[in-house]
Amino acid sequence: MTIDTLAEIDRELDAHPLDVALHRRMVDALRAANDEIGLLAFRVAVETFDDIAAGANCSLAIPLYNLATVLYLRGRPADALRWYQHALGVDPNLAIVHQNLAAVLDALGRNEDAQVHRTRAYTLQRVYVEPAEHAPRRVLVLCAGRATGNTPFDMLLPLGATYRIKYAIDCADEAEDRRLPPFDIVFNAIGEPDVAHVLRPRLERFAAQCGRPVLNRPDRIARTRRHQLPELLAGLDDVAVAPCLLLTQLPASADALDAALAEAGIALPVLTRPLASHGGEGLTLHTTRESLWHTVEALNGHCYLTAFIDFQSDDRHFRKYRTIFVDRKPYPYHLAIGPHWMVHYVSAGMDVQWKIDEERRFLEDTGAALGARVANALAAIGARLDLDYGGIDYTLLPDGRVLVFEANATMLIHGEPANSPIAHKNAFAQRIVAAFEQLQAERTQARQA
Repeated sequence: MTIDTLAEIDRELDAHPLDVALHRRMVDALRAANDEIGLLAFRVAVETFDDIAAGANCSLAIPLYNLATVLYLRGRPADALRWYQHALGVDPNLAIVHQNLAAVLDALGRNEDAQVHRTRAYTLQRVYVEPAEHAPRRVLVLCAGRATGNTPFDMLLPLGATYRIKYAIDCADEAEDRRLPPFDIVFNAIGEPDVAHVLRPRLERFAAQCGRPVLNRPDRIARTRRHQLPELLAGLDDVAVAPCLLLTQLPASADALDAALAEAGIALPVLTRPLASHGGEGLTLHTTRESLWHTVEALNGHCYLTAFIDFQSDDRHFRKYRTIFVDRKPYPYHLAIGPHWMVHYVSAGMDVQWKIDEERRFLEDTGAALGARVANALAAIGARLDLDYGGIDYTLLPDGRVLVFEANATMLIHGEPANSPIAHKNAFAQRIVAAFEQLQAERTQARQA
């Protein structure tokens, strides 16, 4: 079957997404084209249509939802987007479609569109049960529905291997807490401290009353706001944190801003960052008073201001390390090496051999790669953060100290494709997942003992 025929079936499916015969034709076409991911996705859709025909009681949008979900989980978000949209065309009030579509839109960088669907999902439904046969326990995952800032838990609590009950607690009243399905342990996935700060009273009441172990208790998350980190990590040997000022309103004038910065011990250059943002979103560096004031005005004074410390290495590259803490123990996750101060792993060009080798040394033995002082400092940071799951992004200063950029519970980990030049990282990511599984087991067993 030719590519033209595949495209023809595709166009027909856009016009008639519920036509099962077209889906069967697409299965045959994808098999002939050796498209394994597409074949799997459309076979799942056909099987779901067959289940409905045999009497399964579910919406006709579910086959399209299943198709989209397979495509998304197999790394094809643009294709998934299209089929989630078809599913909503069939059933616009299917909450789980809105929820997954929000994740796809986030992955595609369309964050505002994602939030529209996330809000819609949690307005329709607050509890999402994702069962898994033979899962060792039922995990209640506390999420924020009205805001981003949830810990990326899909890697830590893999779909299909973990019985997950996702609960958008910020959209639910406390009466709904008492109607939750049974669960064995709670993972507070609201890891963004600016979001968690607002929800803290609600989260603390839930933690106190739920009667189950709670991982990442709300008070521990609340302490990791950027402007509180210098105080939180104060006194640790070989650890430095740049002074940071939280603005919650626009200063009366540029002079008033200057005075606030001086009182906080911050001088130019200065980094501005919107609240509750990560991944460099909205992060800007200012070397002049005028530029800084203009940006603070544009943000209406709702931002963090952080002293910029130049961390360029002797080889003129910038290095940003990430270490994850599970039950306070450090696990190296990645090292990004790039030519710009705003260094991110995805844009740093880490598929170069010398960078791969340097990162591998860091992953295999942090102490050997960075020295005992750094290893001891990381262990001390993990103990001071006191998180069940969290992490830090950091670099090394010329004097050997660890300069902490951020430390919180939203740190991302994920797998790499098996054929990737950095696929060696997967073993280290799986160490983190295994440690988190062990932590869950210990906490649930301790309660049952």
